[in-house]
Amino acid sequence: MIRIERVYLPTETLGSMYDDENLLVKTMELPWLDNKNNISCIPEGIYPIKKMPPGFGRKYWYFRFKFVKGRTINPILQMSSILIHPATYTRHLKGCIGVGKKFHDFDNDGVPDLDESKLALQFLVNTLPNEFDLHIIKKPE
Repeated sequence: MIRIERVYLPTETLGSMYDDENLLVKTMELPWLDNKNNISCIPEGIYPIKKMPPGFGRKYWYFRFKFVKGRTINPILQMSSILIHPATYTRHLKGCIGVGKKFHDFDNDGVPDLDESKLALQFLVNTLPNEFDLHIIKKPE
């Protein structure tokens, strides 16, 4: 099972994605705001994920959550609107998970951003199966 271990900050939620014990990529989400559409990270839990080909306005492969309780369903796909995709800043996210190789504060605002996001996503596309379960947890102390 793939897992994300999160750290909750007032400005964002940062994480590390693992396959067993191997670090795959770093993750960035919006802060926890009660699972509200477009402004909150999703709740901790286990989620079925599907690799998706380019389409629906995207020129790259990405990953889609099949279902997230309390979140919008894409009416065409009949799956969640929550994605795993490239992102550099939290402003690139609307409840989704951005991935990158490392954290870096590009705009010097004191808030970590994601570096090498497109490379990290391509690594996941090349590495992960077409469908898998993702376990999202708070990082152990």
